[in-house]
Amino acid sequence: MEEPLRFDELRAALARHVRPQESTAIDGLYIAQIEQPGPPAPSMTGTVLAVLAQGAKRLAAGDRVLEYRPGDYLVASIDLPVTGHFFDVEPGRPALGLALTLEPAAVADLLLHPAPADLPRPRAGALPGLAVATMTADLLDALTRLVRLLDSPRDQAVLAPLVKREILWRLLTGEQGASVRQLGLAGSSLSHVARAVRWIQDHYAEPFRVEDLARLAGMSPSAFHRHFQTVTALSPIQFQKQLRLQQARLLLAARPGDITGVAHRVGYDSPSQFSREYRRQYGHPPSHAARPGSPAAVEGAAP
Repeated sequence: MEEPLRFDELRAALARHVRPQESTAIDGLYIAQIEQPGPPAPSMTGTVLAVLAQGAKRLAAGDRVLEYRPGDYLVASIDLPVTGHFFDVEPGRPALGLALTLEPAAVADLLLHPAPADLPRPRAGALPGLAVATMTADLLDALTRLVRLLDSPRDQAVLAPLVKREILWRLLTGEQGASVRQLGLAGSSLSHVARAVRWIQDHYAEPFRVEDLARLAGMSPSAFHRHFQTVTALSPIQFQKQLRLQQARLLLAARPGDITGVAHRVGYDSPSQFSREYRRQYGHPPSHAARPGSPAAVEGAAP
């Protein structure tokens, strides 16, 4: 019988280095501490490995709902709009975790070196862009050593890249290795979908035709729609709507009272349609979000 994983050392190291801004001296490493559970909040995942040493988090991406806690790790291999909230949080026992940015170039470099037999065989077709897997002792050990390097500034420049490379290797050879592998392959289904995702992110207020996005991704419209849905759990139109509403929520906090202006700025011709979709997404009208001091105006989403 395997010994259960112990998160004490990682938890203590995270607690020593948590800061309000969440960034750290190690590039791409973020540490978050959440003191109390809050309402579901929208955010973008980025391409990350996320781990909790205490507490739990629930994420909704399209029609998928994922949970992770100590003993799990989450991999986001594409930047997705999600709604999430922390739970299993009590006074004196906050949620505590880390996020490590996954760089496609670093994955691609690592894929150049091992023999083919050293890595799981590639899987055909697209894979979900967000997945939860079971933590391993080797991955937990590498993550703990990376966070502990924050105690030794002199060693970071030399050792942090080596430990991050080890972490990538553990991911590539682990349960979600196929998803991480796609991140570094220029010809993968995920990379094709990612081109379309970036276009929508850069032009979220503009109308588009799915056929044009499919051409950008180098796929037929039917294959593109199928792969996009698999990776993001959303259709391209739903993906755009999520981005528009997230951006509107931020703008309303800065421009209370200008609901019509915000609606037009994020791409809605009809303020009434904007209000309906906003209420459906967040459970209250945009006028509520625009009130200074309201939860929508002040809450933030942790990575």
